[in-house]
Amino acid sequence: MDELDRWATGRLLSAAARLVEHEWNAHLGRWDLNHASLAVLHVLLAGPQTQRELAAAVQVEDQTLSRTVERLERSGYVERRRDDGDRRRVVVTLTRSGRETCLHAGDVAVAEGLLGDGVIDVAAFRRSLVDLIRHLSSQRWPGAVDGGTVTADP
Repeated sequence: MDELDRWATGRLLSAAARLVEHEWNAHLGRWDLNHASLAVLHVLLAGPQTQRELAAAVQVEDQTLSRTVERLERSGYVERRRDDGDRRRVVVTLTRSGRETCLHAGDVAVAEGLLGDGVIDVAAFRRSLVDLIRHLSSQRWPGAVDGGTVTADP
């Protein structure tokens, strides 16, 4: 029996996630992105949001999101401005460059290709992952998973 055959499923999933994330981040690095910053861009495709709304949408702390948004702003992918109605709120808007970058960098076909031959039935694997993420996220963040973006603090 191979050592991996004795690992708990959670340990296997965690190790696989780290390996895929490494490949994914190498891919995203071409645009100066990482998985967290791409998640923010993806959420902003729907329209401008406050930093607090974005943090809730990608399920990170406000402080973590602030660093991610700063990096995206330096890259020209987003713009921040004070809300005219409430000057305490910061509204984040996707730029044209951010929209194009999100669509190219987040191409599903490229992401699936990163799995190589490691997954025989990608569609079934994706369905299982979606089910797992929805289940576990609904336990940790009740009401937060409704087809939106789910990520974890880096």
